[in-house]
Formats: sequence, C-alpha cells, structure tokens
Amino acid sequence: MSAHWDTIGYLISSKYRLAVIHRLANAPATPTQIATDENLSPSHVSRAIQRLADRSIVELAVPETQRKNRLYELTPKGTTLWSEIRTAGLDR
Repeated sequence: MSAHWDTIGYLISSKYRLAVIHRLANAPATPTQIATDENLSPSHVSRAIQRLADRSIVELAVPETQRKNRLYELTPKGTTLWSEIRTAGLDR
C-alpha cells in the first residue's frame, strides 16, 4: 500500500480536489480555466486550490505578487500522488 494513502484518501474524497489535480496534471492553469474546463464553480475551485496548496500538492507557477492570471501547477508531490491515483484506478 502507498505511503501516501492518507493523502490520496483526502484527495479522492472531494470531487473538487480531484478535478483540480486532474486538470493540473495536464498543464498549469488559472482557477478560472480549471472551473471552466471541469464545469465547476470558481469559488469551489479556489477553495480546493488553497487546501491543496496548504498540503504542498499544488503551487503558484507565477510570482506571489502577481494578482491576476495566477497560474497553478502540481508540485512533485502532487505529480506523484496523481500517478498513484491513476495507477490504482481512483481517478473519477
């Protein structure tokens, strides 16, 4: 079993967190792009991003001082977790 199982459980327990990492696995994106691509509310996406950032799963891909068009990307930890989720068939 994965050493990351608690975190994987946390990720797959929310359709919003799962959608965010699914989208960011393809390329960096803004919260608006993620919301549009995944057909979700921007407020839910922003909240999911903040929670994922708190756990070092996603991070800003632009300077912290940039207030508009803030791109987010998966961290190496996030990429590893996404790979484990897909391998286990837990992605959607």
